Amino acid sequence: MRRADRLFEIIQILRREKAPISAQAIADEMETSKRTIYRDIATLMAQRVPITGEPGMGYVLGRGFDMPALMLNTEEIEAAVLGANWVATRGEPEFALAARNLIAKLHAVIPERLRPTILAPSTSVAPIRQAAEKVSAAELRSAIRSGVKVEIAYRREDGRATQRVVWPILLGYRDLGRILAAWCELRRDFRYFRTDRMDSLKVLGVRYPERPAALKKRWERAMAVERRRFVGE
Repeated sequence: MRRADRLFEIIQILRREKAPISAQAIADEMETSKRTIYRDIATLMAQRVPITGEPGMGYVLGRGFDMPALMLNTEEIEAAVLGANWVATRGEPEFALAARNLIAKLHAVIPERLRPTILAPSTSVAPIRQAAEKVSAAELRSAIRSGVKVEIAYRREDGRATQRVVWPILLGYRDLGRILAAWCELRRDFRYFRTDRMDSLKVLGVRYPERPAALKKRWERAMAVERRRFVGE
């Protein structure tokens, strides 16, 4: 790998990671030596790339650092196109349109030599027919971003109707539909709700008494406990 490419990859790894990452971990991913990574990071720092950290402690890229737009390789473009095609065939109309627009924008701005990666990709996604839904996934996503409560009329698996006020956390996209992870005020616990079983949705506009990031962390911890219990650890 050319040194310039290696420096770029180091920045990409640092941009991706949320916590400090060690030179050894970077070296392992890039299949090079830790000493090389130390030298490269020193070079980046000398070029005023806002990297903080030191050997043995790990490195972090400062916020607000800008890279030249769309310096993508073939694999990254194919990954983006594959993901966009998945959304285009499985997302609700707003997301499907956004996915098609994303592909068109990628095609417009990437170098000419990489455009066949979009026009004739080596991967594909088979279209499927999803269950009909009565509620707006766009409204759910907006409520998640805003950290506000929603009220849903929900049909349980046995067909019984129930009314719930929930704190939406995450909208999970699957091949055959979407599932909302939320804190349920009725059950006082985390619950999952299939969007195709929601008969109505009302965004209440009332913020729940917890930061969205904190609620998500609490849900992640609860799910980790549930997974350990499931596998018998």
